[in-house]
Amino acid sequence: MAHFAKIDENNRVLAVLTLNNKDMLNADGVETESVGQQYLEKHNNWPAYMWIQTSYNTSLNQHKLGGTPFRGNYAGIGYTWEEDNQIFWSKKPYASWVKHIESASWKSPIGDAPTLTTEQQQQNDALDLNGKRTNDWHYRWNEETQKWDLINSIV
Repeated sequence: MAHFAKIDENNRVLAVLTLNNKDMLNADGVETESVGQQYLEKHNNWPAYMWIQTSYNTSLNQHKLGGTPFRGNYAGIGYTWEEDNQIFWSKKPYASWVKHIESASWKSPIGDAPTLTTEQQQQNDALDLNGKRTNDWHYRWNEETQKWDLINSIV
């Protein structure tokens, strides 16, 4: 099955549809995006150029099955299509975050969250007598201070 994102005039994803691969075959029997777009236009009354093929197995510019990643991320409703870089982008998580093209992901302006210490990770892995976690150390982005805050959700 092939997947296509239906986009609007602002490149926002409105829906994602599956298409039988046989409906994408050109005259030579080769699967072609443009043939799929024409099929979708005919059967969904939406312009062909506003159907963009997406890969169910691509996330963060990695192919889950070891294949070649396709268009950065599998499109989802509310995602945005960026034609210049050929990437589907999820919603920007924070106003200050920037696009990281290589990983097709959003990054904080100061980089990734720090790594937990060995002690913090061991505390996260520890369970009480009832088998429940006693700690949940992790970093959360603080948009106001533009820094990563270390928090413990279980106290």
